[in-house]
Amino acid sequence: MRYYSTIKMLLLAMSCQLMILKGFAQTNVKLQVDGFNANTVISKHIYGHFSEHLGRCIYDGFWVGENSGIQNQGRIRLDIVDALKKIQIPNLRWPGGCFADEYHWRDGIGPRAQRPKMINTNWGNVTEDNSFGTHEFLELCSMLKCDPYITGNVGSGTVEEMSKWVEYLNFDGLSPMTEIRKQNGRDKPWGVKFWGVGNESWGCGGNMTPERYADEYKRYATFVKNYPNARMNKIAAGPNVADYNWTETMMKNVNAGQMWGLALHHYTLPTGNWGNKGSATSFDENEYFNTMKNCLYMEELVTKHSTIMDKYDAAKRVALVVDEWGIWTNVEPGTNPGFLYQQNSLRDAMVAATTLNIFNNHADRIRMANLAQTINVLQALILTEGNKMLLTPTYHVFDLYKAHQDAKLLPVKFSSPELVNGRNKIPALNVSASKDSNQVVHLTLVNLDPKNAMHINTAMNEVDWTKVEGQILTSPKLTDVNSFTQPNTVKPVVFNGAKKVGNELVVDLPAQSIVLLTLKK
Repeated sequence: MRYYSTIKMLLLAMSCQLMILKGFAQTNVKLQVDGFNANTVISKHIYGHFSEHLGRCIYDGFWVGENSGIQNQGRIRLDIVDALKKIQIPNLRWPGGCFADEYHWRDGIGPRAQRPKMINTNWGNVTEDNSFGTHEFLELCSMLKCDPYITGNVGSGTVEEMSKWVEYLNFDGLSPMTEIRKQNGRDKPWGVKFWGVGNESWGCGGNMTPERYADEYKRYATFVKNYPNARMNKIAAGPNVADYNWTETMMKNVNAGQMWGLALHHYTLPTGNWGNKGSATSFDENEYFNTMKNCLYMEELVTKHSTIMDKYDAAKRVALVVDEWGIWTNVEPGTNPGFLYQQNSLRDAMVAATTLNIFNNHADRIRMANLAQTINVLQALILTEGNKMLLTPTYHVFDLYKAHQDAKLLPVKFSSPELVNGRNKIPALNVSASKDSNQVVHLTLVNLDPKNAMHINTAMNEVDWTKVEGQILTSPKLTDVNSFTQPNTVKPVVFNGAKKVGNELVVDLPAQSIVLLTLKK
């Protein structure tokens, strides 16, 4: 089987290099990478993830049964931990989402047999047994070596409830909450840094006006305390997509010193219609175009919300935190509609790579983001079926793009070819570049055009390099997926389509492809 897999990968690599010879047109592009003005760090936290108590993300995802035969440590599934550590997951958001504003943290501590059950009214009305709670989540983050990002309950909770949760998590001294923590087996505090004050308070988190939420936020932020050696980054519930009034109201009414970040949520719907979002695996080129057009809307959203934030916060003290993003399609046929289980295709990888390029290029304001969601829900990195596990095309994008984490952004300039669909058109190329602490430069290039390759001549200004290496993620069809019977259909392979010609980097970028280039001395 290993021999067969190796041959398959070699054949795929050869097909990637030969795509431009199959009769597709080729467009010439001039690209400039500015190695002189490397002033902004791409925060690793842009590459964060999201795990809500929803469908099979926690239960039958991270968390296995009491007597499961799947390899685990304290019921935490180890093959998933290993996969996420490989992509250097920087943070994990929990427990929601809409679930956060009906979650009462004390129900999820203490002996599991004594924890009260609850109904998950947001996601399928299933019974939640609270076996996975605060200690279990923080143990998971410890195993992943990532920062926990906890969202507190504003919608149905109280200031006292959230304040005591923070005391339980972060105070290293004598108090009622620390005594309970010690009784539950944890002597020292965790020092949780990232803290969300409610979720989608404009909707499932309370249907508040921005004025009402701004006042509520300030009240919570006042009583949710920083403790010694545990200063918190408090993140306010921000706007729904293009609700610029929400951003204006928050920035005008909340002092920047009270708010580390302001959250933004935007999902890519292939059809743009919440009633029928479109299939994850069956779509034509027209629907693919609309998907990428809706994905690229993130550029406009980030730009306009950032402009409002700049008016009140020119020093950019407040981060724009895009803590829910990704493609949202109809659920897979035959699955529970409340579980939001969808397959993951090459198209989804295009959405992920394009969005991450946008975030990288706005790293002066975006300092955290969370893809929805990690396992078995929406644009998942990982799918499971019993003891089987597969890595989706989206997972492989994060594996390629981890090279940008905490590297310095290199500004890029180019005029993109257009992808045209009737009277509509979008840029077919998107790019981001960075230089890491070892002076290695990484470029990530995405060609959204399903038919036309690109010949790119790149001026690498003030970049000292002698050789280039590459990896490519593509597949013959945009609808191609990784399945439990064929888990490696869409997977990165070596890319040999880049070389140094004089002082320029010359790249032959195949159609419908994602490429990572690494430039070294």
